[in-house]
Amino acid sequence: MKPTASAAFTHDQPDCTGILLANLGTPDAPTPAAVRRYLAEFLWDSRVVEIPRLLWWLILHGVILRVRPAQSARKYQLIWTPDGSPLLAISRRQSAAIATQLAERCPGPVRVALGMRYGNPSIASALAELRAAGARRLLVLPLYPQYSAATVASTFDAVAAELRTWRWLPELRLITHYHDDPGYLDALADSIRAADIGHAGERLLFSFHGLPQRNLFAGDPYHCQCHKTARLVAERLELSPEQWAVAFQSRFGRARWLQPYTSALLADWAKAGVKSVAVVCPGFAADCLETLEEIAVENRQVFLDAGGEQYCYLPALNDAPLHIEMLSGLISRHAAGWPEFSADYAADAVAAERTARCHRARVLGATV
Repeated sequence: MKPTASAAFTHDQPDCTGILLANLGTPDAPTPAAVRRYLAEFLWDSRVVEIPRLLWWLILHGVILRVRPAQSARKYQLIWTPDGSPLLAISRRQSAAIATQLAERCPGPVRVALGMRYGNPSIASALAELRAAGARRLLVLPLYPQYSAATVASTFDAVAAELRTWRWLPELRLITHYHDDPGYLDALADSIRAADIGHAGERLLFSFHGLPQRNLFAGDPYHCQCHKTARLVAERLELSPEQWAVAFQSRFGRARWLQPYTSALLADWAKAGVKSVAVVCPGFAADCLETLEEIAVENRQVFLDAGGEQYCYLPALNDAPLHIEMLSGLISRHAAGWPEFSADYAADAVAAERTARCHRARVLGATV
């Protein structure tokens, strides 16, 4: 693929550090057609479904995309807001709040852009925004606390594919996880304390998005990182082993997935006499279909139907101040050493270098 220059490029363009915030994505609307477009892109990713392509194409287009879009659209309609998809609305607020904090923290210019791995705004459009802003250094933060090839590595694939078209590549750093970051753990613990789970639930369930079990056997660290997150938060809350557990939700297809399954464990607890539970989903940086509908609605009904009496879903960290502060600090630490994050950043010297660069280009006959 032939590399291209930015349409907005000029030789005296100011440099900046670009921060790409990435999340999974969402349909453009809660309709079967929009959901079908979204699922077609999402489920065709070989990082997400590791089945031979021809066989999977037949299953995907012959069965799944004929049935699932209408089913999922009805679920999206239950959670859709005046601002659109909850995931996208929250992610935009996160992006704006982080940009504000970084502007206060950083001596030099830093630009933040939001890109979704699937759907809109795309990672390609976010990177184009950063390139137009003069990003010579790029930090990618996938908003997945625990690493998985299906999420973080897939995000890197999309970034790399877009950067193949750039003539002037930026310095590149990728944050692959923050599952045991003290600020993240403290923010989770504080959000649970604020819900007063000692009264809201006899048990606390940490529910993470599921993955096929074969991913664990292939070397994906996701399962272990989920358990570590839950254990460290439980320690902060001083919970006994009998008061909490880890489970995995959102399984798909007939393969064996990470266990125990969230719905099955909730039903078992209720049948065993547990009357109230609180559920938190620490793998989600922003509330979405999997938390607002699957956990807060579907699994609530599973627990109540099995004999439970009180069920509390604890919202994701979303754009809570502690979460924004933690993410901004995470970015600052990973960008350490770059000019815009350095206390030695000198705007006058940077401007002088731009002027000199522009002069050299004129000498060689460039239009600036």
